[in-house]
Amino acid sequence: MVKRYLECGKIVSTHGVRGEVKVQHWCDTPEFLLNFDTLYFEQGKQPVKVEGARVHKGMVLLKLAGIDTLDAAVTLRGRILYIDREDAPEEEGRYFIQDLLGMTVSDADSGVVYGKLTDVIATGANDVYEITTPEGKKLLAPAIPQVVVETDVAGGNLRIRPLKGLFDDAD
Repeated sequence: MVKRYLECGKIVSTHGVRGEVKVQHWCDTPEFLLNFDTLYFEQGKQPVKVEGARVHKGMVLLKLAGIDTLDAAVTLRGRILYIDREDAPEEEGRYFIQDLLGMTVSDADSGVVYGKLTDVIATGANDVYEITTPEGKKLLAPAIPQVVVETDVAGGNLRIRPLKGLFDDAD
């Protein structure tokens, strides 16, 4: 199921004395969060206006409406921030990790089900998909065009063609 509100980061600290908060981003880049005028607490139930945003030492500094003092900012520590999917630019062939987690992963040729996609690991060169078999075994598959044949987010299915030797039972 595609979620409307997506986790984008966590408030980890304050910055300065004027109510800015420091956010550990959960996006590809911290700059992604600079595109939003409104963020949310509680999966969309509590909108908060962004009055200012900038990147500082790999973190996102936010000035949120109504948070004007250090004391007010301290109360937000540990809170999760969400974005509204409708406000986020989506590119063809790119997906939100939260949409991929839980997808059924199967072989594109034989239809054999390998398991569920349980994690996406960023390695720098390309992402790696962690697949958990029904027996609990962890399999790793690179998220590259030679392996990923079809990503059907709406249907919850990921079809792959593992490279020779990638999985123990590969030919």
